[in-house]
Amino acid sequence: MTTILTATFTRFVEGEKSGGIVLICCTILSLLLANSALGPAYLGFWQHEVAGLSVELWVNDLLMAIFFLFVGLELERELYSGELSDLRNALLPILAAVGGIVVPAALHGAFNAGTPTQGGAGIPMATDIAFALGVLALLGSRIPASLKVFLTALAVMDDLGAIVVIAVFYTAHVSLPYLAGALAVFALLLFCNRVLRMMKLLPYLAGGALMWFLMLKSGVHATIAGVLLAFAIPFSHKSEDHESPSHRLEHSLHKPVAFLILPVFALANTGIVIPADWQQGLLSNNSLGIMAGLVLGKPLGIFLLSWLAVAAGLCRLPADLGWRHVLGAGMLGGIGFTMSIFITNLAFPGQAETITAAKIAILLASLVAGLLGFAWLRATAR
Repeated sequence: MTTILTATFTRFVEGEKSGGIVLICCTILSLLLANSALGPAYLGFWQHEVAGLSVELWVNDLLMAIFFLFVGLELERELYSGELSDLRNALLPILAAVGGIVVPAALHGAFNAGTPTQGGAGIPMATDIAFALGVLALLGSRIPASLKVFLTALAVMDDLGAIVVIAVFYTAHVSLPYLAGALAVFALLLFCNRVLRMMKLLPYLAGGALMWFLMLKSGVHATIAGVLLAFAIPFSHKSEDHESPSHRLEHSLHKPVAFLILPVFALANTGIVIPADWQQGLLSNNSLGIMAGLVLGKPLGIFLLSWLAVAAGLCRLPADLGWRHVLGAGMLGGIGFTMSIFITNLAFPGQAETITAAKIAILLASLVAGLLGFAWLRATAR
């Protein structure tokens, strides 16, 4: 069966490719500024307080909630009209994502079980869609179209797994009244969608803003409000229905997320002052677990679970997709970056040295994973 890419999916991939390039540039710029004479002023800017929160927290709590809204809209599209809408087609990337979550976490646990850094097990679970698709785009027509679809569906499901991990394992305390209020707003928005058939975006966005505030106060990470809002917004089952509120919002958010929100997140979170003994930090259990999880665990888990699923007859590979492509996708899945850094901040609050060492490990592991995936797919494509 030949994979046909929809116009929406093609626009999505092209946007992610360009966004990945911008992310790389912002990361390099942030590292250079943090380690220059301007470093103290640059880092101080992100810690400057505005309305009770530092600029960095506004970025991580508010802007990333918009990013998670966008991820939720992508996931909704995939579930209703994309690769995940047919259970038989969906099982392959779903099970691959499960393997890409469980095996890296297990590898991290092997290094860190029973230590103060065991909470970092969620760090190597994540895949950065923008970077992974950006690397894939560099290969052009060398790789089959179905690989782009597989990697996108895999990364979206991976993000869903990361969202669940954040909600369940990285919530320090919960205020039940605020949480109940957030869930009540979510229920009201669902009522507006499913019962009242309200198709205007503004009421949903206003309700989403209130839900974000209540979630922030509840202790559950405020970004979860973005995902809940995505599934409350009306979606048309017609894959190319441009009148669907969900489709219109996803289209509107695509460029701001790729070219503003994620670059600002990179600037705020990759301003790492590289210590003189940074190599020593890479030998810590946490750093070794992160690098092993991303570079080894991701391809192993994705490939192994995919092979077992096909061998068991649960699903099948698309006609133009080979096992060498699945292994290459698994290598690219080791590009954690955005989500891995985000989870690092949640896993080790107030532990500056641990966070710095973890971020360096994430950057190096993501670089190695990207280069290996690119080289493997380029070589096997020939």
